[in-house]
Amino acid sequence: MDFNRDESQDAVAEVVVSLLERDSARDIALWPRLVDSGLLLVALPERYGGDGMGLLEVSAMLTELATDAVQVPALATLGLGVLPLIDRAPEALAEKIFPAVAEGAVLTAALHEPGAPFVTKPHTVAVTDGGVVRISGTKAAVPYADTARWMLVPTDSGIAVVESGTAGVTFRESPASTGAPEFSVQFDEAEIPAEQLLPGDLGDLHRLALATIGAVADGLLKGVLTLTAEHVRTRHQFGRPLAEFQAVAQQIGDVYVVSRTLHAAAASANWALAQEDSSPEHRERTDDDLDVLAYCVASDLPAAMQKCHHLHGGIGVDMTHPLHRYYSQAKDIARWLGGASFRLDRLGARCSST
Repeated sequence: MDFNRDESQDAVAEVVVSLLERDSARDIALWPRLVDSGLLLVALPERYGGDGMGLLEVSAMLTELATDAVQVPALATLGLGVLPLIDRAPEALAEKIFPAVAEGAVLTAALHEPGAPFVTKPHTVAVTDGGVVRISGTKAAVPYADTARWMLVPTDSGIAVVESGTAGVTFRESPASTGAPEFSVQFDEAEIPAEQLLPGDLGDLHRLALATIGAVADGLLKGVLTLTAEHVRTRHQFGRPLAEFQAVAQQIGDVYVVSRTLHAAAASANWALAQEDSSPEHRERTDDDLDVLAYCVASDLPAAMQKCHHLHGGIGVDMTHPLHRYYSQAKDIARWLGGASFRLDRLGARCSST
């Protein structure tokens, strides 16, 4: 196993770094620049004008964006939308979606139901009636639902791909730490063409979501560690840099250990998922890695962010300082994962022999 980035992953990361050096925007204003840079083409199949790359290149991009706490719908569009559709969308549907993504269309996925993060047996129902499918149910914590051109909606009969403007779909805004758009979505017999209901289980959608969320978490902690290390190196108290105080050095050291652990978990899970190995043994190992990654993100990332806030002192709660962008994104993705207790239960169930 070699977790080092290859040339294509390095090239994608370098394009992101170059873009962020040239452009000061770190919010939705950066989205058109991402489109112009060609970064949204990375995962699109070559027959639709894309680069034909895969999970590892998308994760490299997401990690670099997160290192600067960029808040754009890249995770929702690529990690929750494009990657799950590449091997699943029928040709007619792919011909509509992928060229639109190349031009900046946003995708998202409704992974959660009320009280059920990453729901494996959705209560949302899809009833086929001739050439149409009617969807009814409620989804929670759907990022960018109001601006997404298409939404992947897990149902009891497969994944429904719902286009914006579909009758019977209503949105209710829900709070997010970042302030980014997030909604509860109600489906009241919303009709879609039958070919937009993709049969099969939700396993691959969930795996890709966990892997790409982990890539974002890796970048967030890497970025906030760099920010905090620079602060304690240059900030002086009692005539000395903060970094020279033993308690400060120990705490920044703890954050470094968490950062390296999270990076190893993210790299291992992404690498395993990207391999073309369909054996039950490899799938089991991949799911183990993804559950470990999800627990690390839900449990260790928020605690490390809190420690960095503490090391920044009052500056850490100043909204003109970038630290809050990292912490708020970390809180949101930990919430999407269901929290530390939920993830520990999932991980423990995999370890149980009963």
